[in-house]
Amino acid sequence: MLRRKNKSAILLEDAAIYQQKHLILNRVNMKIGKGEFVYLVGKTGSGKSSLMKTLYAQLPLLSGQATVAGIELHKLPWRKVPNLRRKLGIIFQDFNLLHDRNVQENLFFVMHATGWSNKKKMQTRCDDLLERVGLSTKAMSMPHELSGGEQQRVAIARALLNTPEVILADEPTGNLDPETSDEVVKVLRQLVEEAGTTVLMATHDYHILEAFPGRILRCQDGKVLDQNVMEI
Repeated sequence: MLRRKNKSAILLEDAAIYQQKHLILNRVNMKIGKGEFVYLVGKTGSGKSSLMKTLYAQLPLLSGQATVAGIELHKLPWRKVPNLRRKLGIIFQDFNLLHDRNVQENLFFVMHATGWSNKKKMQTRCDDLLERVGLSTKAMSMPHELSGGEQQRVAIARALLNTPEVILADEPTGNLDPETSDEVVKVLRQLVEEAGTTVLMATHDYHILEAFPGRILRCQDGKVLDQNVMEI
């Protein structure tokens, strides 16, 4: 059994997070409810990215238990990882767009790779998502013609293609100026409010935490601490 009923979108119990053979985080216990927006903070090297990579199964869970979008990572064979990824939207700091294809083609590429075949439905989905992230006039634009904030909005649209239950955003504003960062965070928070999507956003940008307060998980001294009050 790879799934179990749980009201949590993300649940870790006594999980140990490793990078190769090196223990990065130990005895991690965290619970993120469905439709919740949560920040993951910590200094560089504190384990934020390793935790995120474990949640989308780029790094294996070697100890403890974890359930993400209803799928149990500790029981997940490698061949079933695509089943998990189809339930997730993953957003990276460096956008990861295909620079030889326009915005629409970037989205179509992912849709083909995840089993879409009906061209009319693909076009409708693409149009709807670009409108949702404020890029309805940019479908034919090449990535180099877009600002950093617009490229990240394309990445968000791409992450939403398959209506994910959980979005994992790993430093999505790391390469953006403060004003553009605010715009990206607003889009992500709207997803929580409008669609009930769960968002876990790793960030080191304390401006965002001040501008958009929310629940914070902190990676510190090999642990993940749940803090209700922000400490700066």
